[in-house]
Amino acid sequence: MKIISLNTWGGRAGRDLILNFFRENKDVDVFCLQEIWSGGQEIARKYNELGDLSDVMYDFFDIVPEILSDYNYYFRPHVGDHYGLCIFVKKTIPVEEEGEYFVHKDKDFTPDDSVGIGGHARNLQFVKIGSDNPITIWNFHGLWNGQGKSDTQDRITQSKNITKALENTTGPHVLIGDFNLLPETESVKIIENSGMKNMITEYGIKSTRTSFYTKELKFADYAFVSPEVEDVNFEVLPDEVSDHSALLLEITP
Repeated sequence: MKIISLNTWGGRAGRDLILNFFRENKDVDVFCLQEIWSGGQEIARKYNELGDLSDVMYDFFDIVPEILSDYNYYFRPHVGDHYGLCIFVKKTIPVEEEGEYFVHKDKDFTPDDSVGIGGHARNLQFVKIGSDNPITIWNFHGLWNGQGKSDTQDRITQSKNITKALENTTGPHVLIGDFNLLPETESVKIIENSGMKNMITEYGIKSTRTSFYTKELKFADYAFVSPEVEDVNFEVLPDEVSDHSALLLEITP
């Protein structure tokens, strides 16, 4: 089974770039995507710390489902009904269950101007797929504060809430996405100490960012697998379609 995780950056690297990425990767079974917009221009205008958002793909769901027509998709926003996480699953793969679990605030929480948009609610999105040996895939986009990717109390609490969700997950499971964390943080260690294997450290990955990202610290994205997932191949893809690199995880549950 092939799983790709990508923080799409809202398509800001270039609409054609990201659409071609989807066209070229139709052999993938599951896409776990972050920073997906469905409308929401009024939300984007409210916050200015993200810069000019005029080039965001607010029409994502008018275009991408046509390209990925062989997939079912599940959108789980965490800012109103307009911005959040999305998973695409090949139609040939049965989806036993799908849903979400909030790990920071709840969906109705609106950060004030002193916090900024990065302090909005954060959810874990999941799909439980397959019939013979079901596997649960968790998709995540972690807290951002514009001040680096070190520990904060909110991030530590967020990780503790993530592990609670994982502890209640039966069978093999994967946790993947943009965590906005450095590898040496306590927030990452909390997840590792729950028994999840960290593919970033297992494979000695040095960066999960592309040339669109010009800051020094090049970590943000992670893939974790539970002990039941033994046959694993992992790589950071070279495609430059966002300020984040896409992660490719190949597994046999």
